[in-house]
Parts: sequence; structure tokens; C-alpha cells
Amino acid sequence: MNIQLTILQSFHKILLDYSEVWALFIPLLALYKNRQQPKFLQPVILYIWIAFIIDVAIDIIMTRNDLKILPRISNNWLYNVHSMVRYVCFSYFFVSLDLVYYRKILKALPIFSVFLIVINFAFVPGEDLLNFDKLSGNLFTIEAYFLLIGCMIYYLSRIKEDKAVLTSGKDFWVVTGISLYVVINFFVFLFYDAAYHLMLKGGDDLVNYMWNFHNYAFIILCLFLAKAFYVKDAVRYRPA
Repeated sequence: MNIQLTILQSFHKILLDYSEVWALFIPLLALYKNRQQPKFLQPVILYIWIAFIIDVAIDIIMTRNDLKILPRISNNWLYNVHSMVRYVCFSYFFVSLDLVYYRKILKALPIFSVFLIVINFAFVPGEDLLNFDKLSGNLFTIEAYFLLIGCMIYYLSRIKEDKAVLTSGKDFWVVTGISLYVVINFFVFLFYDAAYHLMLKGGDDLVNYMWNFHNYAFIILCLFLAKAFYVKDAVRYRPA
């Protein structure tokens, strides 16, 4: 019984460790079967392909380090790059939507976020986009915060339209997937640096336990993106 439990735990760990690659096959397969997608989903499709390339590189480095044949190298800086790519692509996705209200706010959000990111990497001690020691919890927190604002603006704009909120369109499924991803991960990102410093002081490997929540959320995001590729796009209504 203990052996079976150990095997199950090992399988679960491997499944989570490599989830940022295999989970992307879910929306990629849906996209392969439904190649005709509206223009506003192009930033999402671009993100999936770039994320796949980055995450494959991350897992190759992780596997290389686990084999302990060659000197260890870090893949943490690739997580930082992934965060930047995700934010840029999803921000462009929000701007590409036919939202009637709050469009100016959506266009202004990237300006404020870029300002905060520049401040973070220019003035906060220990923060470096290409840091080889750890990923930037501040960067991920900024990304999650502004993406969450984008999701809230989307829902508010749809609610303010004369017609009922469109819960069957492709955009709805993408935004809902993003919402779940950032809500689940916001506090993971917010307290990531504190957990990292605790680990350095001899604490448990809290960072890896926290990152498991991120991996679960990433799988959920991929499932919702796949759903968006499968459903038919809803008819858009504008208030008279």
C-alpha cells in the first residue's frame, strides 16, 4: 500500500512539474480542430505558441538539472519572460474586443503597468528581469493585478450593454479562464518572495508547494482557452 502511494505521489509530482507544457496541448489540439478563429483571438493564439516554446525550454533545463550530469543552470528568468509575454498578449486581447464601455481605461492600463514594471526592476533591490536565482514575484503580482482589472472591466462593460451578458461567446470563456488564473494565483505571486527568503533561511520548500497552485490554475486556464476555440462565437450587440 505504501509503495502504491509513493508511486502515485511521484506520478502526481511529475504530472504537475511538466503541466506547463502538456496542458498547452489542450488548447493547441482544440485550435488544430477549429482553425478558423475570429481576429480578436489572435493575441491568445500567439500567446499559446510562445508559451509553449518558453515552457519547453523551461522543462528541458529542469530535466537537465534533475539528471545532475552537467552543472546546474537556472530557468527562473524564463518564467519572468513568460509573465511578460502573457501580460502583453492578454492586454492586447482585451483592447481587441468590441467593448462599448471603458475602452479608454483598457488602453491606459498597459501604460500604468509598464511604469510599475520599470520602477520595480530599476529601483527595487534584488529585482532583475533576467534573474537567474529566482523569478520575480513582484512582476507576476503586477501582471495578475492588471489582468484582473481587465477582466472586471470586461464583465462590467458587458453588463452595461442593453442586451444580456453574453456568456456563450469565445471572449467570455477566455476572460473567465484568465479570471480564474489570476484570482487563484494572486496571493501565490504576492507572497512568493517572502516564501523564497524563508526557504533560504532553512524553512521548508514552501515555494514549490505554492507553485503547485499555479500549475493547477494554469491547467484550468488552458481548459478554458480550449473551450473558447470550440464554441461558436456569439452575435455581438451594441446599445442603440
